[in-house]
Amino acid sequence: MKNQTFFRILFVFCISSGLLCAQQEEVPKEPGKTTILFQEQSILPIKLSFSNKEMKKETNDSTYLLSKLYYKNAEQWDSIDVKIRARGNYRRANCYFPPLKVKIKKAVAKATIFKGNKELKLVMPCVQASNTQDNVVKEYMAYKIYEVISPYHFKTRMADIEFIELRGKKSKVHTIKGFLIEDIDKVAMRQNAKKMKRTVHPLEQDDVTAAQNDFFQFMIGNTDFSTAYQHNQKLIFTADYKTVPLPYDFDMSGLVDASYAVVSQVQGEVLNIESVTDRMFRGFARDEAVYQAVRKDYLDKKDQVFDVIDGLKPQFDNEKEFEIARNFIADFFKVLSDDSKFTNEIVRKARTK
Repeated sequence: MKNQTFFRILFVFCISSGLLCAQQEEVPKEPGKTTILFQEQSILPIKLSFSNKEMKKETNDSTYLLSKLYYKNAEQWDSIDVKIRARGNYRRANCYFPPLKVKIKKAVAKATIFKGNKELKLVMPCVQASNTQDNVVKEYMAYKIYEVISPYHFKTRMADIEFIELRGKKSKVHTIKGFLIEDIDKVAMRQNAKKMKRTVHPLEQDDVTAAQNDFFQFMIGNTDFSTAYQHNQKLIFTADYKTVPLPYDFDMSGLVDASYAVVSQVQGEVLNIESVTDRMFRGFARDEAVYQAVRKDYLDKKDQVFDVIDGLKPQFDNEKEFEIARNFIADFFKVLSDDSKFTNEIVRKARTK
């Protein structure tokens, strides 16, 4: 039975019986808007200070460190109290700068540009080497490309970060690039949907948005995801009864091509490629009409995708890294525009289990 039909029955049953459905499958009445923080897309200067050692050792899913986040707004510096913790299993264990989860109390955020954002993610470079700054821009690029592809996406904003690393009685200042990512709750609210915690098989998810996601992962050369297990994916349930995937965390992709990136082995599955820059389609087989419609949509949006890419060129420290990233995406469109390549590299590679 198709996922949409199942949830229509579930929705009617819940209403008629007066039962309270699981919170993650309730549908809100009013759609939300993009918060002020992400409506503005200029680079946001911010400052943070904490001990890297303490951050990695003392924080977990429920334990945070108290800190202050300084930000520049309208040429003035201001600050808010925040709670921060390290996130991301691989980067937390292997990177010098751990990506962060930031929590802000509603009352604190109310009169600031952070209004409406109780939780945020902050992505930073993995290591101190100068070339890793461009990796951040390339990962940010992936998020911005997906904004063109699908209305179901995370809003992001680039940040110039002054990180004061506390080392006992001493400190060291790092000037690095990063970006903020909104919380899944904000995406769901904006789309008049609810986030889902339970697993849903990819073939029970909405055909079009699932295929858009699968094509996107192939575009950026990413295998480090699973819509079935919600690995680097979130699911939302929309008001028109669709289960929709939302991708995030693209540092292991061929587009980013980080020095630490390895071919993913999600759930222990070993893939038959040697490098993250070797594309491998991981989507599930769907009706040919769906694939052709999504293919056409991507080709129709090709110019918009390259507008996003070219618009980020000034953010790169190394022009060669920009050209490599641009050419990587261009190679994807060569596959889409060639019937033979499209059939051999996507259609025939689609998974059946």
